[in-house]
Amino acid sequence: MIKQRLIETRKKKGFSQEYMSTVLSMDVSCYNRREKGQIKISNQEWQKLAEVLEIPLEDIYESDESLIFVFNDNSSGNGNIVTNYTIPQSILDSQKKYIEKLEEEVRCLKEETRLLKDSRKDL
Repeated sequence: MIKQRLIETRKKKGFSQEYMSTVLSMDVSCYNRREKGQIKISNQEWQKLAEVLEIPLEDIYESDESLIFVFNDNSSGNGNIVTNYTIPQSILDSQKKYIEKLEEEVRCLKEETRLLKDSRKDL
């Protein structure tokens, strides 16, 4: 699984993969494979990355086991088909914020509708 939060944070800080690989005492290609999720990042490496990026570990950490299961009903009645999707946490967080924004807009529109109905009753 691609380590999207790590990549985004590294880029925001202006650090290259070469710099990060030097900090972790490894070849650039090894570091690149870690960002791509091809090689697991050890707990010790996560700690070092958080220190170098000067942020809390939980702001960049992404588990390798982060899977979302989507169950689709099988119309033939033979049970469920399970499809596994790996979605970066940053995308889920972004979608959560968007949903919260939409929910707030719905609340505002409901309130405006209620006020309009009340004003019409007064006429």
